[in-house]
Amino acid sequence: MQLSEQEIIRREKLAKLREMGIDPYPAALYPVNATSESIKQDYEEGKRVVISGRLMRKKVQGKASFGELQDSEGRIQVYFNRDEICPADDHTKYNEIFKKLLDLGDILGIEGELFTTKVGEKTVLVKDFTILCKALRPLPLPKQDAEGNTYDEFNDPELRYRQRYVDLVVNPHVKETFVKRTKITNSIRQFYNEKGYLEVETPILQPIPGGAAARPFLTHHNALDIPLYLRIANELYLKRLIVGGFDGVYEFSKDFRNEGMDRTHNPEFTVMELYVAYKDYNWMMDTTEVLLEKVAIDANGTSKVTVGENEIEFKAPYARVPILEAIKVHTGVDVAGMGEEELRETAKNLGLEVDETMGVGKLIDEIFGEKCEHFYIQPTFITDYPKEMSPLTKQHRDNPALTERFELMVNGKELANCYSELNDPIDQRERFEEQLRLSAKGDDEAMFIDQDFLRALEYGMPPTSGIGIGIDRLVMLLTNNSSIQEVLFFPQMRPEKKAVELTEEEKAIVAILKPERTMELGALKMQAGLSGKKWDKSMKSLAKHGLTKVNKTDEGLFVALNS
Repeated sequence: MQLSEQEIIRREKLAKLREMGIDPYPAALYPVNATSESIKQDYEEGKRVVISGRLMRKKVQGKASFGELQDSEGRIQVYFNRDEICPADDHTKYNEIFKKLLDLGDILGIEGELFTTKVGEKTVLVKDFTILCKALRPLPLPKQDAEGNTYDEFNDPELRYRQRYVDLVVNPHVKETFVKRTKITNSIRQFYNEKGYLEVETPILQPIPGGAAARPFLTHHNALDIPLYLRIANELYLKRLIVGGFDGVYEFSKDFRNEGMDRTHNPEFTVMELYVAYKDYNWMMDTTEVLLEKVAIDANGTSKVTVGENEIEFKAPYARVPILEAIKVHTGVDVAGMGEEELRETAKNLGLEVDETMGVGKLIDEIFGEKCEHFYIQPTFITDYPKEMSPLTKQHRDNPALTERFELMVNGKELANCYSELNDPIDQRERFEEQLRLSAKGDDEAMFIDQDFLRALEYGMPPTSGIGIGIDRLVMLLTNNSSIQEVLFFPQMRPEKKAVELTEEEKAIVAILKPERTMELGALKMQAGLSGKKWDKSMKSLAKHGLTKVNKTDEGLFVALNS
């Protein structure tokens, strides 16, 4: 492992602490009795406190120094005075340990008294401190110049998502997003619990990946010697519980779909699904708009939220627009009653890319998604989807070609999906068989037939309405984040590129190139002093790893250092 100069220095300090008999990683409980926030809220001059956190600022001024400690709730100023910390003649703890062996990022425990500085800042006068954890890597802390310009911010998205632990330490606003996420899920739980619905858990590993049209992840269970799928939805298991006699069940479900990634999709995501017996999709619309108004207020103190350039009002009621009407309004084409081939031609005429595997449902979905969806900024229920789009949904009571389904659109994206659930087992079997036909045509997102679920329906499921709400997308809306990666602690990332281990010969070539970055090939070869075989091997390896590149110019061949 190659260490930077800073990392080497910190390890040397670690060794010195141990030589002095100090354990830089003590096991004993540290008796914290205050936080940065509680100190500020219940401030009392002269009060004794015990706090802990990371040292984020350290300004040494002789025998008196100021610093800043960051804990889970914020920051508090701390004042280190040699004579307070070392009342006897031995000043080692201040002069050696504090001044020379502590670094920014170290986690300290501090015992002290509260006082207010001359400029009015609430501060802890340090009476004693304990090293609770020595940090071996320096934090990427931003710096400000005399004009107030900020430099070296930790704002590269890939680094932030890959090293979320650092992101949370140095970018306080990121932590606020995840605190708000918990407020949002707690608000939903409170709303459903007060209605008497039961929070449940259903299997993540499933023999049949049902409940949605999506490509699943496949794994294998060794003991049972069977294939299993990571669930794409929990719908069919929650409906089994309705069959079993529960009137209302909900679950915050981790679902997995082996599909593309973008600013609104991650292969692992969170959905809240609710199923309530003896209700329909009209009731669910009424309930959902009341729920989301409450959640917005609980999270932000208002039903209005700013998302990018848009102000979105979550106050009920929301507009309700049939999907075929939406397509007609925004494309000028009435697709009602069109067959598969006519729809395919219509989609092509609208400039959409379609293929032969797409049936009526997918074609209508594509038209709406590409030509209509982005118009719905304010919360809008898009209703009454064609039967081909909704294999788990009850036929519309007024139009047998449609179903009783809605999707809630907010800021041009789907936030929720709801059905009056299909509970006719014969109709459900026929719908599954149609999905099987689509699968045979090459649609790898078509639903599987779940025979056990059909058996459950045959025992009888009461009229039921169910909804799935995308929690990640809801959090994005209520925290004004445009990327799903911003609201997931640890979004999926490509594997991190490993550091290239260079041979001694390769290191020598790089060292020669570093000062000038570019060098004439013959001169480089002469300075390297390598045999022909070692030279060829080293140059090929450096080029393979993208570290060097040979460029041909009018003046000859030149080697450039890429990193």
